[in-house]
Amino acid sequence: MPTAIIADDERLMRDQLRSRLEQVWPELQILDEAKNGEEAVQMVEQHKPDLAFLDIRMPAKTGLEAARDIGSKAHIVFITAYDQYAVEAFDQGAVDYVLKPADPERLGKTVERLKARLQSATEPNDMSNMLAQLAKQLGIAPKPNYLQWIQASIGQELRLIPVEDILFFQSDEKYTRVQTATYEALIRKPVRDLADELDPHLFWQIHRSTLVNSKAISGVVRDMRGRHLVQIKGLTEKLEVSRSFVHLFKQM
Repeated sequence: MPTAIIADDERLMRDQLRSRLEQVWPELQILDEAKNGEEAVQMVEQHKPDLAFLDIRMPAKTGLEAARDIGSKAHIVFITAYDQYAVEAFDQGAVDYVLKPADPERLGKTVERLKARLQSATEPNDMSNMLAQLAKQLGIAPKPNYLQWIQASIGQELRLIPVEDILFFQSDEKYTRVQTATYEALIRKPVRDLADELDPHLFWQIHRSTLVNSKAISGVVRDMRGRHLVQIKGLTEKLEVSRSFVHLFKQM
């Protein structure tokens, strides 16, 4: 039995698509529904559906961004309310799509293509290049794929740490310290590499050896030597700001 998830930030649109799919493809099992692209990616990981119906414009992650993260784990079907010009872009990219509102006749043609694809046991395509072209044609710029987790050592234990839980990174010659509110861990990746892989809106580089979570900053003070020091919420420790990065705090 084929399986799918539906992702759309509008409940009525999800309900309508589910109802229309039940009419034209009663064998299809809808495993779950997502309100945004982030949830859609998680549901694909959890349920491993054959198909993912993704609305193009959603909060947290757009449909294009979610499709990029899903990759070849499921066949992607975009849900779109775009005009004919945009639909031509989808056709040229050989991407399956459903137009809002879901018309049974038009949806039936999409379903026939999907059935043929599943019956032929065709593996889902790597859509990276296609998604980049579609994003350009549709005027949607996908966000860079920043790190979401850090794998770090705590004694003999390896732990996956969500990046939003990390207060700061600080490197010495050999290791980089990963500091959370409750513990610290060590990784071998230097700050100069992390700076390219983390969201610069979330993690600010304040020193060649230090990256700090901007949401963890409680204030900035100057010491007797005139140095700027960042205060971190919940910690007594202060982090030095080098002259090259003082401009980040001019408006604070």
